[in-house]
Amino acid sequence: MDPTGGCPHAANAALLAKGAVAEVLLPGDVPAAVVLGHEALKEFIGHPDVAKNARHFTALQEGRIPDGWPLKTFATVQGMVTADGDDHRRLRSLVSKAFTVRRVEALRPGVERLTAELLDGLATAAAENGGVADLREHFALPLPMSVISELLGVKEEFRDRLHVLSTLVVSTDIGPEEAMAANREMVAVLGAVAASCKEHPGEDLTSALIAAREEDGDRLSEAELIGTMLVMIIAGHETTLNLITNAVRALCAHRGQLDLLRLGGADWADAVEETLRWDSPVSYFPFRYPTRDLTVDGTVIPRGTPVLAGFSAAGRDPAAHGPDADRFDLTRRSATRHLSLGHGAHYCLGAPLARMETAIALKQLFARFPELTLAAPEAELPRQRSFVGNSVQRLPVRLGQPAAGRA
Repeated sequence: MDPTGGCPHAANAALLAKGAVAEVLLPGDVPAAVVLGHEALKEFIGHPDVAKNARHFTALQEGRIPDGWPLKTFATVQGMVTADGDDHRRLRSLVSKAFTVRRVEALRPGVERLTAELLDGLATAAAENGGVADLREHFALPLPMSVISELLGVKEEFRDRLHVLSTLVVSTDIGPEEAMAANREMVAVLGAVAASCKEHPGEDLTSALIAAREEDGDRLSEAELIGTMLVMIIAGHETTLNLITNAVRALCAHRGQLDLLRLGGADWADAVEETLRWDSPVSYFPFRYPTRDLTVDGTVIPRGTPVLAGFSAAGRDPAAHGPDADRFDLTRRSATRHLSLGHGAHYCLGAPLARMETAIALKQLFARFPELTLAAPEAELPRQRSFVGNSVQRLPVRLGQPAAGRA
């Protein structure tokens, strides 16, 4: 695996041509596997003999994974994403009430107001820079970061630093000292957020988690509290940030699809789903471990192997999406069959929120700035330095003239 990331699609296509499962080396020459084919990945994720808890990670348990390994947090963080069975159900139940369809719909008016405010800020940034602004910095980032921060009770003073630390934590192109420092600081910042919520409890999720721990100390340990907050912050904004960014890139590159949206031939929910399939915001997600030697699509994955879920590859698998799987098409019937938000017990809790935020963001953005175009060629946009996240670091856009009535 290339630790510097880059656009995954060419490599994915080459691997898929050889089979649905591939052996790979992770940074530090750690043997691993990736499951790339749609049906194989769906089977693997839902298999009863596949675990998330790192006690099944053979190399880690044998002491062969050093501190500072850039992917270690994905294995060792305590929370829903590394729990199985009853532990997973216990931790998920504590968080799930914040992400029901009803609760998410109640957030819609606030997300719509925030989106409009951020578009004002995007226009100001462009006016100060010759008509060009970084849409990722001024719009795609602050929208989900503000929403998840409000849900978790994260004050404004912590948000910028948490984004920087989140980017470092998910980076695969990072040295051991920097990785350990980022993780220590992330824990410290989240500890400060938790302390603030404990001292001044509110209606936020962190306050609710702390109350649950204090009412029944066995329900949530300190490490699980911090681990849950860490996962919620990273997954709650990095994924949606990439999704909004990738959707804007896709629509700017496929103006006919954008016209289809404007003419009512497709809706913004279609744009969200096709982006999730065509350019998944997460490329290779760590980790799952077979609890016995497991044969997947004819390939044996040995017990204890760390396995990556190849979401970006599965989204363009011709076996699932046809020979034109690499074409961006809002009318594609198979678009909703993607696995980019997971599958089974570990399906993304925040999926309804991510979908809602992105649909609102796209609808308002292109209504306000119908002439919006990329201000740099796609090939020149710097990619995220990670094979976990899948997007670009910056997205300079030229806004053009705003729609009539919006100066």
